[in-house]
Amino acid sequence: MNLSRIFIERPVATLMLVLAIALFGALAYQQLPVNDLPQVDFPTLRVSASLPGANPETMANTVATPLERQLSTVQGIESMSSKSSQGSTNITLQFELGRDIDAAAQDVQTAVAQAARNLPDGIDPPQLRKINPSDSPILYLALSAERLPLTELDAIADSHVAQRLSTLSGVAQVLVFGSQKYALRLYLDPAKLLARGLTFADVAAAVQAANANLPSGTLDGATRAYTVKAPVALANAKDFGDIVVAYKDGAALRVRDLGRAEDGVEDDKRKTWYNGTRAIVLAVQRQPGANTVEVAERIRAMLPQIEAELPDGVKLAVHSDRSRFVKDSLHEVNFTLVLALGLVILVIFAFLHNVRATLIAALVLPSSLLGTFAFMHLLGYSINNLSLMAITLAIGFVVDDAVVVIENIARHLDMGKSRLQAALDGAQEIGFTVVSMTLSLAAVFLPILFMGGMIGRLFQEFAVSIGVAVLLSGLIALTLTPMLCARWLSHEPINNSVSRGFDNTFNRFRDWYGVTLRASMRHRAGMLLLSLAVLVAMGWLAGQVKQGFIPRVDSGMVFASVQYPEGIPFDELSRRQQQLAAIVQAHPAVEGLMSSAGQGGGGVSGGNVGRLVIRLTPRDTRNSADEIIDELRKTTRKVSGVNVMLQNPASINVGALASSSDYQITLTSGNFASLKQASAVVEKRLGEVPLIEDVSSDLELRNPELGVVLDPLEAARLGIDARQVQQTLYDALGGRRISEIYGTSDQYTVSLKALPARRAA
Repeated sequence: MNLSRIFIERPVATLMLVLAIALFGALAYQQLPVNDLPQVDFPTLRVSASLPGANPETMANTVATPLERQLSTVQGIESMSSKSSQGSTNITLQFELGRDIDAAAQDVQTAVAQAARNLPDGIDPPQLRKINPSDSPILYLALSAERLPLTELDAIADSHVAQRLSTLSGVAQVLVFGSQKYALRLYLDPAKLLARGLTFADVAAAVQAANANLPSGTLDGATRAYTVKAPVALANAKDFGDIVVAYKDGAALRVRDLGRAEDGVEDDKRKTWYNGTRAIVLAVQRQPGANTVEVAERIRAMLPQIEAELPDGVKLAVHSDRSRFVKDSLHEVNFTLVLALGLVILVIFAFLHNVRATLIAALVLPSSLLGTFAFMHLLGYSINNLSLMAITLAIGFVVDDAVVVIENIARHLDMGKSRLQAALDGAQEIGFTVVSMTLSLAAVFLPILFMGGMIGRLFQEFAVSIGVAVLLSGLIALTLTPMLCARWLSHEPINNSVSRGFDNTFNRFRDWYGVTLRASMRHRAGMLLLSLAVLVAMGWLAGQVKQGFIPRVDSGMVFASVQYPEGIPFDELSRRQQQLAAIVQAHPAVEGLMSSAGQGGGGVSGGNVGRLVIRLTPRDTRNSADEIIDELRKTTRKVSGVNVMLQNPASINVGALASSSDYQITLTSGNFASLKQASAVVEKRLGEVPLIEDVSSDLELRNPELGVVLDPLEAARLGIDARQVQQTLYDALGGRRISEIYGTSDQYTVSLKALPARRAA
C-alpha cells in the first residue's frame, strides 16, 4: 500500500491542503495570547471580612474561626489559610487543579452565608473574590498633582481612571495603593459627653436620624402629581457639626458643642509616593488567559484620552509595564527560532548539495510550524517562552522525515527512473518507516501529558506543541514532499568548490572516526572503565549544579516588602518609609520608585508594613538584578528597626499564600502557646543559616496592649454590663461607621471616635 500515491497523483489538492494548514496557522498566530509562561490558573478564592477597630485576636476568634468551620465543608479544598490583622481577616482557599472555579465560588458563597449568623454585629459583609496567586500586575500607573487635594485626586483615580480601565477587555481588577478616599470624621470629647449626661451612642443615633436618606413618594393633586422631595441630606463637616444631639436646660446641644467634625480620609493609615511625591498608584491585573501584550497596549492606547481629560496639574505616569519584558523575551526567542531555521536549512544543503532538494525539505518547516499554531489556537494555548522553545526544538525534528523521503526518492532517481516513478516507488518503500519514526518521536513527549499538578499544567503546552509539530511534519513528508519530488527534484552533480571542500572535510572526519572506533574495539576493558569514570563524574557534576523550579530572570523590576516593629505609630512608620525610599532611589541603577506605607503586597493593608516597587535602568547600563539586590540590602540596613525583604520577582509563584520571599515554612499546632514558642525558635535558627537572608514571620504578637478589667460588683451597682463597656470603647477608639454621605458618583463614610488628644492621654 502506497500512502503517498493519492497525493502524488493529485498535486493541486495536495498543495491546497498544505496551503490551508499554513493559512489557518498564520491566522491563528495573530490571535494567540502572548505571555511569558503558559497560563496556570490555580482555582483560588479569597474571603475577606472587615470589622474596624477589632484586634487580630478578636478577628481570629470571632470572624476567622466561624468562617473556617463552614468553609471546611466545601468539597475539593486543597489548602485553607487565614490571616487576621487589625480590623481585617483574609481567608485563602486553594482548590484542586481540576475543580471548576465557578462551581467552587458558589459553594463558598453558600458556606459564607451560613456562617453569617455566627459573625459579630457591625461586621461588614464578607466579600468573595477570585484570585490568581501566580499572577502579578502587568502595569503600574502613578497619579500625582501638586496643588490638588489628595481626596480629589483619589476621586479622579477611582472614578475616572480605575473604572475606565476596568471596562477594558482583559483587565481583571485595578488595585489602589495609597487610597485617600474622602470621609467625614466626628471627634467627640468624652469629658463633655459625661458633663451633659450623653454617650457616644446618643450622638450616633442623632447623626443617623438627621442624615436619613429615605424616599418620600409622590403627592397626587387634582390636576397634577407632585414628587415629594425629602430634606436635603448632609454633605460636609459644617452640616454635621450643626446636628442637634439633645436639649439641655432649654438649649440645643450640637455635635460641635461636644467635639468637632472634620473632612478627612477613610483610611488615614496608608500613604503612597511616586519618586518622592505623594501619589495614588494603580496596579492593573489581567484576566486569566488574557493576552498580556494586547491588554497593556489597550491600556496605553486609552491613556492619552484619559490624560487629556484630567484637570490641570494632574500627572499620569507609567511606572512599570510588564508587557515590555514579555515582548523583549519573546523577541529573543523569535530570533533564536529564525536562526535555528536558517542553520537547519544550511545543514541540509551542506549534506544534500542540491538546491531543489533543500527547498523541498525546507518547505516542511513553515507548513508544520504554522499548522502547530492552528492547533495551539484550538486548544486555547498561548505564545510563550515554553511553547516557542518547543517550536524551536521541533525545527530539528520536523525535517528528518522529509530528508528520509527525499533521499530514498533520489536513490530511485539515480537508478534512471522518471521523477514520477521514482517518487511513487521511493515513497512506497519508506512510507511506513516514516510513520513509525513520526509516531515514536511524538510518543517521547506523551508522558508529559500524564504529569499531574502544576508541573503537568506548566509543561502541557510544551509537550503538545512539539508533538503536534512532529506529527504534522510526518504528514507533510508523506504528502507535499513526494509530490514536489515527482515534479521538481533533479540530480545536481557537485560542481562547486564549497561542496567539494565540505565533502572532503566530512570524509576525513569519517575516516578519523573509523580509526578511533577500531582502536576502541581493541581496548574494550579500558573503554568500559573510561565509561564508568565518565558516569561517576556525571553523577558528581549533577550534584554540583544549582537546582530550581523556574530560572530567575532579570525583568528590570525589584519588589521589596518592608516590615516595621509592631505597634509603631503611623507617623513614625511614614517617616522611616520615606527615609528608606530616599536611600533606594539614590542607587544609580534605580530609574523609578513607588513607595507605600501601610500597604504590602497585593494591596493588603497593615499597621506595620510597607512596599517598594523598584524600576531599574535598562539592562545594558547596570549589573544584574540579583547583584543590585545585594547592594540595596546592604544600604537599607542603615535604617534602624526596619526589616527589608528584597525580591527579584519570579515568573510564576507556587502556592496560595502570598509571600515576600522565595521559600515558606508553615507551622501548625492546636496549641497557640506552643505555636508561638516554636515560631520564635524556627525563626532564630533560620536566621543563623549563612545562605539564608531576610527571615521574617507573619506571627506578630509583640504589639503593646492595654487590658480593661471590669469589676462585676461595681458594674452591677452602676447598672452597666460588659457589652456596654465594649460598645463604648469601640465607639471611642474603633472608628465605627455610623452613617453614609451619598454623592453623585460615590458614597462616603461617616465615622465616630474620641478626640485624638484624649485618646493619646
